[in-house]
Amino acid sequence: MAANAEDLFVEIDSESGLQRGRLKLCYRVEGNPSHPPVLMIMGLNSQLIYWPQPLVDKIVAAGYRVVRFDNRDSGRTEWLSEKPPLAYSLANMAKDATRLLDHLDIDKAHVVGASMGGMISQRLAIDDRENSSGRVLTLCSIMSTTGNPEVGGAEDGVYAELAKEIPPDREEAIDHLVALFALIGSKTYAAAEEPNRRALATAGYDRSLGHPGGGVRQITAILGGGDRTAALRQLTVPTLVIHGNEDSLINISGGHATHQAIPEATWYGHPENGAEGMGHDMPTPLLDGIAAGIIDHLKRG
Repeated sequence: MAANAEDLFVEIDSESGLQRGRLKLCYRVEGNPSHPPVLMIMGLNSQLIYWPQPLVDKIVAAGYRVVRFDNRDSGRTEWLSEKPPLAYSLANMAKDATRLLDHLDIDKAHVVGASMGGMISQRLAIDDRENSSGRVLTLCSIMSTTGNPEVGGAEDGVYAELAKEIPPDREEAIDHLVALFALIGSKTYAAAEEPNRRALATAGYDRSLGHPGGGVRQITAILGGGDRTAALRQLTVPTLVIHGNEDSLINISGGHATHQAIPEATWYGHPENGAEGMGHDMPTPLLDGIAAGIIDHLKRG
């Protein structure tokens, strides 16, 4: 099942504020085609493999079909043109997701997004409501924020470390990625997670490190996304918000703001600390609980 999941590719029409073009998008599908689909959207400079495979496996085993993809400028997805920093928006990235659903003949889907993927998922739900499409069955926003600059900020020095160039040497690059995972990830489970972080860094390096300037363009899309709070207040889609109290990249205040903005949204975990011991990652010791929370949300939705 999951172990045999392969990278698939489709060319879709894609657009930005500056241009239209063709986007060769990389995706994976796991689970029975007849089961309800769950679209999972990853974050900044991340690849579809950054979703913990045990989490995907549990969702599939619960009776769902999981669709993951590399965002434009990430992983094995290409964006074929010369691209200035202001190349596209979160709304453009959300449309990439809907066009993938079109390609797979998926009319409606549960949507789960992490970090920037949470922002894209929020945008997807907002646009879905505004267009009366009804394609989003439920929304799950993980370690994300509303776009309000007063919440969800990073700790001092984190952005500077993320902005550093990855060394060209393979082993140095892997060490660099492991250090970044440690910087933004769980501190409570740091020792236990180190082997997983190194394995993920190695797999990510060997699969793809993304595209030149891609991180800058994605950050520009995030900063240009504006404050979604007012639009989130209009959502009626069942929503689950997951955030950890050790997140140094997107402070848990961003998760609380998301929870407070979306009517009747469900908050995961401790009322204040959320998923206690979780940083900007999903540590293995917490995965069973996170998976159970997501699956319960999908079933209720």
